[in-house]
Amino acid sequence: MELPVIDLAPYLEVSSKSSGNCRDEEEEELELDPELKTLCCEVSRTLRETGALLVKDPRCSANDNDRFIDMMENYFERPQDFKRRQERPHLHYQVGVTPEGVEVPRSLVDEEMHEKLRAMPKESQPSTPSGPDPKWRYMWRVGPRPSNTRFQELNAEPVIPEGFPEWKDTMDSWGYKMISAIEAVAQMAAIGFGLPKDAFTSLMKQGPHLLAPTGSDLRRYGKEGTVFAGYHYDLNFLTIHGRSRYPGLNIWLRNGQKMEVKVPIGCLLIQTGKQVGSVDNFLSVKRICEIEWLTAGDCIAGMHEVVVTNRTLDAINRASQQNRSLWRVSSTLFAHIASDAVLKPLGHFAESPIARNYPPICTGEFVEQELSVINLKGSNGEL
Repeated sequence: MELPVIDLAPYLEVSSKSSGNCRDEEEEELELDPELKTLCCEVSRTLRETGALLVKDPRCSANDNDRFIDMMENYFERPQDFKRRQERPHLHYQVGVTPEGVEVPRSLVDEEMHEKLRAMPKESQPSTPSGPDPKWRYMWRVGPRPSNTRFQELNAEPVIPEGFPEWKDTMDSWGYKMISAIEAVAQMAAIGFGLPKDAFTSLMKQGPHLLAPTGSDLRRYGKEGTVFAGYHYDLNFLTIHGRSRYPGLNIWLRNGQKMEVKVPIGCLLIQTGKQVGSVDNFLSVKRICEIEWLTAGDCIAGMHEVVVTNRTLDAINRASQQNRSLWRVSSTLFAHIASDAVLKPLGHFAESPIARNYPPICTGEFVEQELSVINLKGSNGEL
C-alpha cells in the first residue's frame, strides 16, 4: 500500500482568497466547492484509516528542507563535549540537545505492550530495541509562547549553540513553514470530519510546538537492524517530518499492517499523535478501542519506528562514495494543542456513546502524565 500524496495548493489558494471574509462566509465558500470538499474528505479519511499522510506544500520546498538538514548535519558532527553544552536536563530536556541513550521507547519499558507486540503477526512485529535510543535530538520551540501558563517547563526559552549564526533563522524559518503545512492539514481534516474549519487550529494557538530534529550516527551505528527510534507513538497533536536523506522509517496502519514509508522529494509526512487518537485499538487484548481525545476514537495515533534497513545501507554506501555526511537527520516537528487548553471530543464526536469514557483534561496535564510513563518527564514528544 502506498500513502496518497495530497497537494495542498488548491486549498491554500481558496483559503488565501477568502482570508479577508468572516468565518461563516469562508466556510460557506469551502462547503460549496465539491472538489475542495472531496480533497478535505480525503485528508480526514486517510488520517482515520492510516494515521499518516503525505502532503506537498508549495511553501515548503526541497531546498528549504536541504538547508535545514545541512545545518543539522554540521551540528551533530560536532564533538560530544561541544553538543553537551546545549544540554538542559534540569529543564527535562524540553529545550536544547538530548544526548543519545536518554530517550527510552515505551515498548522497552512497558511489559504489557511488549507482550501484545509478541502476539502480533511476525511480519507486522516491530524491531526489538536493545536499550535506549542511540540517537541525539535537538529541541527548538517554534511560535509565540503564552504570557501566562501553568506549564512553564513546557514553554522554556530556546538554546542557541555557539558558532551557528544562522541557527535561529534556519530553525524558525523551517519550523514556521512546517507548522503552516500542519495548520492547513488540520483545517482540511476538520472540514472533512464535519467540524468547523478552525476546530483544531483554534486549540493550537500558542501551543508548545517543537522542532525536534534527530541525529543518528551511521558511522558508529550503521549496522542492519539497529533501532534508532523504538516502536512508539507521538503524544502531541500532529507530527510532521521533512524528507530524510536516509530511509528506515516504518509505520503501522490502523489495521496493524507494517509498512516502510518512502517520502517523495519535495513532500512532507504527517502523522497523528496521541492528542488526536489512542493506539490501543489494534493492540488491545480485548480488542476494545480506547477513545481518543478530539475525535472520540475516529482517529488513532500513528505507531512508528526508525531502523537501519538494506535501503539505509545502500544510502550509506552512496554517501560514503560521495564523501557526504553519515549522520541521519530527521527534520521532525511536533505540533501541540496549547498547554492550558482542554482536550475533549469536539463537535458531533462529543455525542459518541464512548465519549464519556474519556473525560476532559488539560493538555499540559496530559503531556506530563504521558511522559511520566517512561520516567523522563518532558523529554520529547514520543512514547
